[in-house]
Amino acid sequence: MIQPVRPESTQPDVVLIGAGIMSATLGMLLKELDPTLTIEIIERLNVAAAESSDAWNNAGTGHSAFCELNYTPQRPDGSVDTSKAVKIAESYEISKQFWAYLTRHDRVDLPDTFIQRIPHISFVWGEENTDFLRKRYEALRECHLFREMEYSEDPHQLTEWMPLIMEGRDPTERVAATYVPIGTDVNFGALTRCMFNCLKEMEGVTLHFNQEVKDLDRQRDASWEVSIKDLATHHNRKIRARFVFIGAGGGSLPILLKSRIPEGKGFGGFPVSGQWLRCTNPEVIRRHFAKVYGKAAVGSPPMSVPHLDTRMIKGKQELLFGPYAGFTTKFLKKGSFFDLPLSVKLQNIRPMIAAGLHNIPLTKYLIDQVRQSPEERFAALNDYFPQADMADWELEIAGQRVQVIKKDAKEGGILEFGTEVVSAADGSLAALLGASPGASTAVSIMLSLLERCFPEQLRSEAWQRKLREMIPSYGQSLGSNGQLLRDIRDYTSRVLGLDVAVNQRPERTLP
Repeated sequence: MIQPVRPESTQPDVVLIGAGIMSATLGMLLKELDPTLTIEIIERLNVAAAESSDAWNNAGTGHSAFCELNYTPQRPDGSVDTSKAVKIAESYEISKQFWAYLTRHDRVDLPDTFIQRIPHISFVWGEENTDFLRKRYEALRECHLFREMEYSEDPHQLTEWMPLIMEGRDPTERVAATYVPIGTDVNFGALTRCMFNCLKEMEGVTLHFNQEVKDLDRQRDASWEVSIKDLATHHNRKIRARFVFIGAGGGSLPILLKSRIPEGKGFGGFPVSGQWLRCTNPEVIRRHFAKVYGKAAVGSPPMSVPHLDTRMIKGKQELLFGPYAGFTTKFLKKGSFFDLPLSVKLQNIRPMIAAGLHNIPLTKYLIDQVRQSPEERFAALNDYFPQADMADWELEIAGQRVQVIKKDAKEGGILEFGTEVVSAADGSLAALLGASPGASTAVSIMLSLLERCFPEQLRSEAWQRKLREMIPSYGQSLGSNGQLLRDIRDYTSRVLGLDVAVNQRPERTLP
């Protein structure tokens, strides 16, 4: 169990490394659960949420598994496995409850600044893919979380849902789509900065920018000495804390390795870069109002699922297509080309080599993506938007993702697509590795971290009562309790302003 540092200590109880959505979520949860905790936040850049949490650097779907086909793989017998989709959808409902709590208690700005209601659509073409989509629809509809989902192969209905995608398409081609009207778009950068603005005003919380963690040393009393360098003044300092969270996105792996905890041995990372095509034609942007996801190309990473995506960023409706994957040795968008080679250690070299040998097709795919010409990128857009004009689109750099590589008894090492929490046995340190679905399920991920690192406090009546206040469904299953889900969705939609679609609000000013 993590005991708080004595009140007379000048050192923080908690150190959060990285000013992204994960650290912001954990910081808010901890201060709500125990306002007496002291927290120090360390960020190497000069602003919060500038890497994976930034609006231009992530999908921003509000991952609810409504439209992401990679969350519902097809089994060898042809049936569809919905277990991951159900888990993610429930986790997203938990996130919305926490955001509603923060909104009701004036912890963040008005909900319009970070969350919008935008339909989620899955779209496929061809006999095999349409058969799969129908099976997926039928399987998901068995769960309360997906009861709003509609399915159609009718071209007239599909044109109403997504006109740009249907116009100019071969009328003889079999197409299908699912449509969920209660989907959302989330600006995780705006949400993250709102939470940090709240945190830095709280007593006992300090937020440092332009500072980088250089080392972590475990002390005899089980605390952690954190060595920090100020990148502006080059001044070095050391602090001690009873609990350290490493939530630095792609930068988490190198810091975890510095901790030298046994639980972190064998972990490696495989960096994947991304790019978008961004529409510059206001008329085209206006005519598309949905997040339309398709099927990923064979051999591509899950983060490369193609989508024609309406986004709300800095007061403007935007339209993106992509992302196009690529390979780089950087772990962060503003990182170093030496990130990957410097992350290779004796403890993880075998899993990394094994994973590399098992994923040669993926490496080839990423290299091919890097070498794509503008015309080749545009051809992929034409599959989803047949009448697109190349002059209306420009290339935009997306964020970096570091996929997890870990030891495997059978394979030697495997590449994981998802998120993984690695924690010390005594719960004094935890790190979040990986990528999607990440931000959308941040609250559930941090709740699981609290279970590992603050088990006794979490079992206390005070923490249990506060958790139920913040997350009314805490401890209950939304996937199996239809009435509870309806009540929760009614509550979060009302508080977050999701009870009316954005394009049905004539007097609304976009954030």
